Amino acid sequence: MNKKINFQDIIRDQMPVSKKLLSTYYKLGLHETELILILQLSRFAEERNYFPTPFELAQSGSFSEEQAANMLRKLVQKGFLSIEKNNDDLTPISESYSLEPLLEKLYDEEVTMANKEEENIGNIFILFEQEFGRPLSPFEIETINSWLDEDDVKPSLIKAGLRESVLMGKLNFKYIDRILREWKKKGIHTVQDARKASQKFHQGKTENNTNTRPKRDTSFYYNWLEGD
Repeated sequence: MNKKINFQDIIRDQMPVSKKLLSTYYKLGLHETELILILQLSRFAEERNYFPTPFELAQSGSFSEEQAANMLRKLVQKGFLSIEKNNDDLTPISESYSLEPLLEKLYDEEVTMANKEEENIGNIFILFEQEFGRPLSPFEIETINSWLDEDDVKPSLIKAGLRESVLMGKLNFKYIDRILREWKKKGIHTVQDARKASQKFHQGKTENNTNTRPKRDTSFYYNWLEGD
């Protein structure tokens, strides 16, 4: 006769795992084996073992004791893990592993990305004013906001459109808008794709077309085709 499943035991056996950690660990530079080690540290902590040995960690994984020790050292060096000193005299072991550095990296990343995006958007208006050599009009500011909000164009791609218009000697908002719409129609959504499209276009131009183009020093703007 089969033993009846005790659902209370199953519930007690569960451990909370951060969804954000599972979905973004590789972006932080963590390897899958390091992720398993971190989850094992969390499990041991729930069992009130706050400083498991490499041997104990290796018993629950596919890595050796030496590999566990090396991973622990690297996690500390890379700022994902810290070793805390316990001031409690009643605690047999005076040290414990803390995952707080990892959590800070994990959840501060969103704040950092939001700040970077806000900074990039602010830089767009400055870059346009520098190229046009004057403050932007309310209509021009609204046009840029429309690209960002309504058309959902990335700030980096808008900058690429501006550079392309400078390169072509056609520095005006209508031309930039045409570039962005043409890129959208062709499925170009990244600066890398825009670079490839621009290189292909300019390589197809004849020397005669180049000579008849309005003269302007565009040597600086050619650099954007080669890198960020």
